[in-house]
Amino acid sequence: MLPLEAVPNFSEGRDRATIDAIGEALAGHARLLDVHSDADHNRSVYTLVGNEEQLVAALLAGIACASERIDLRAHVGAHPRIGAADVVPLVPIREADAERARAAALELARRVGEELALPVFLYADLAPGRGPAFFRRGGTSELQRRIDEGELAPDFGPGQLDERAGGVIVGARRALIAFNVNLAGDDLDGAREVARAVRERDGGLPGVRALGLRLAGAGHVQVSMNVEDWRASPLHEVVAAVEREAQARGLEVIGAELVGLLPAGAAVAAAGSLLRVAGLDPSHVLELRLLGE
Repeated sequence: MLPLEAVPNFSEGRDRATIDAIGEALAGHARLLDVHSDADHNRSVYTLVGNEEQLVAALLAGIACASERIDLRAHVGAHPRIGAADVVPLVPIREADAERARAAALELARRVGEELALPVFLYADLAPGRGPAFFRRGGTSELQRRIDEGELAPDFGPGQLDERAGGVIVGARRALIAFNVNLAGDDLDGAREVARAVRERDGGLPGVRALGLRLAGAGHVQVSMNVEDWRASPLHEVVAAVEREAQARGLEVIGAELVGLLPAGAAVAAAGSLLRVAGLDPSHVLELRLLGE
């Protein structure tokens, strides 16, 4: 049986002691594969794998650690968020394991609400039609107003956001690729226009969500994306679209950034395009064939 994956996003990308403490809490129960921290986003994304019990235990420990160490009242960062542990997705590595991921995510959500007394909001496969942006718009103050006025309610836990730690968004979803393209200069409006042009909801690429952000520390702007369907929108096509839209606005692409890990199929598809090898897919990768993937 293959493990499940979890990719929790925590609202700390600057304080190394806190980043390491959260990593240690997670690694005490499951296998931690990767940590990606960004000071401008003020956010860290962890990638871990394990069975259902291991991941629930690891994520509970990580969320508890973040809630103790991160104070949202003092948090400043380019990336929107509603919690110290902002969004916690569980991901099936095989589509056949989607129900395992949903069940584990639901158990995690229940225990976070009951044991950590944090408001939990379900998203993705546990609440179709709701993504993180549904909860993040306007920040924690706007989210609390919506709760108070009965527009929405936490699925687990109290009806009041924690003063320090906020709330937690928990769900199960298929694998996505968090991928950023950096643009030279400080034209935030231009970056936002590019993001609007390439994201699905405004008529852009299928399965692509995008924001234009200013990274003050890095000294440039960024199109920050989640590619939720890399088969429909391969990474090389996403980069080409961003570059085309940027050039139309007089902006220059200066690099790209992968956040966390990506499925082998996405890398192979991009390599196939670059090498002009038709039909190149994971079945042509030696190591994956040896592993029986």
